[in-house]
Amino acid sequence: MLSSLREECPCAVCKGEEIMGVRYTFGIQIMKPGMNELTMLQPTGNYAVQARWNDGHDSGIYTWEQLRSIVEKHALSPEQIQAMNN
Repeated sequence: MLSSLREECPCAVCKGEEIMGVRYTFGIQIMKPGMNELTMLQPTGNYAVQARWNDGHDSGIYTWEQLRSIVEKHALSPEQIQAMNN
């Protein structure tokens, strides 16, 4: 699940950003050791958390709504959970 969270990082470096109606992306994520190891989640106001990853990346701020969407998108079905338990 942490790799899914990292893949969905909402920061401008990972997802790009829109400036005056033009979408800019900064390339693809580079696989780095520790990139999917979460070292800290820090509250950001009452609306989000900021993730810090073991490779030093820490610019992604996930709103509670984004986190819920990520979990729902990548959640295991009851059948998948059952198969893991067998």
